[in-house]
Amino acid sequence: MNVCVVGTGYVGLVTGACFAEFGVRVVCADNNEQKIAALDRGEIPIYEPGLDTLVARNEAAGRLSFTTDTAQAIRDSLVIFIAVGTPPREDGSTDLSYVESVAREIGRAMDGYKVVVTKSTVPVGTSAKVKRWIDEELTKANKKVRFSVASNPEFLREGAAIQDFMKPDRVVIGCEDDEAMAILKDLYRPLYLISAPFVVTNVPTAELTKYAANAFLATKISFINELANLCEKIGGDVHDIARGIGLDGRIGQKFLHPGPGYGGSCFPKDTWSAAHFARELGSPLEIVEAVIRVNDLQRARMVAKIETALGGSVSGKRIGVLGLSFKPETDDMRDAPSIDILRVLIERGAQVQAYDPAAMEHTRKILPEVSLCSGEYEACQGADALVIITEWNQFRMLDLDRVKRCMRQPLVVDLRNIYEPSAMRAAGFQYACVGR
Repeated sequence: MNVCVVGTGYVGLVTGACFAEFGVRVVCADNNEQKIAALDRGEIPIYEPGLDTLVARNEAAGRLSFTTDTAQAIRDSLVIFIAVGTPPREDGSTDLSYVESVAREIGRAMDGYKVVVTKSTVPVGTSAKVKRWIDEELTKANKKVRFSVASNPEFLREGAAIQDFMKPDRVVIGCEDDEAMAILKDLYRPLYLISAPFVVTNVPTAELTKYAANAFLATKISFINELANLCEKIGGDVHDIARGIGLDGRIGQKFLHPGPGYGGSCFPKDTWSAAHFARELGSPLEIVEAVIRVNDLQRARMVAKIETALGGSVSGKRIGVLGLSFKPETDDMRDAPSIDILRVLIERGAQVQAYDPAAMEHTRKILPEVSLCSGEYEACQGADALVIITEWNQFRMLDLDRVKRCMRQPLVVDLRNIYEPSAMRAAGFQYACVGR
């Protein structure tokens, strides 16, 4: 079976490489000539553990290739995945212009039966629009070609995307004709062999399932952050509360970790989008809208926490920062909490010096005012406070004596709670964290 993945961003590249690993012939197409040239040279444009090895192995085996000739890739393939960006607009709605562009190109290029699959996260009803856009192009060209449209949302966690694809919690396929469903089941047959759960449903349900999953996880994050703020008022410990409720099998322990709020390419965009299209349909998601407000407020609370630890003002203070990406094991800075927090600190007169194991180049473009350091201890050098924003593993066992010697004063503001308050205070630090 030949597969075309249009879009070589995070989702498209991981999807293409993993299908190739199954033994499928995959062509990843993109109109960005520089990106395709870099991929042909073996340069991976994103940071994802293991992806470079996976791409190299399947390119060498002849199962994975890259092209800017999207039309030819479409003609050569039976299944076409649309995996292009769906960025948010200012009002929270989803920009579908890239999806439309690909759909119309499929319609112009198509010369035989195809299964067109939306892999990008798209609002409910987008697959119907994809069908209409393809039909319009076929009509213009006076072509009569059969095709099917399906929805197959991705559930890839950045930093663990390959594992999530190869050993998924579930595969969701929205499809409304037997021929397309048979083809997609055949494509995913290797996962059937390892008994991965499949949810087979109609297209609108599949589209909404992705939003429902991300909105629910974002809700758990905002919920535990609100409890953390309450714990600070009453002298409680949010970690004990998270454990106390998380051991209930109906609730579960994952995503009950207090901090500066969620970020990244999915949760912010998807909660905004879900709230927007639900309002437009006259069925507002009140809980999701509250989650968005809570997450915005949490970043402001983190700034206030840093200011309080520094005596009420950050003006003229040197602040060392560890961790900039929105989560560990990725270089993704999209809507990272660090951006909002550091921008406010800089506006209020702080000098910020920071280190992240993967996101330095992105930070240089987004936050040019930040002085970037070569390592964690350089970020501590001469600092009035050390702020931990992203919980990379290498920050969990710092040489605290060395940290103390580097700093002007031993003050740590831990926004991820990776240290124990009692141990930090015993080590001679003034220590502030979240909800403990």
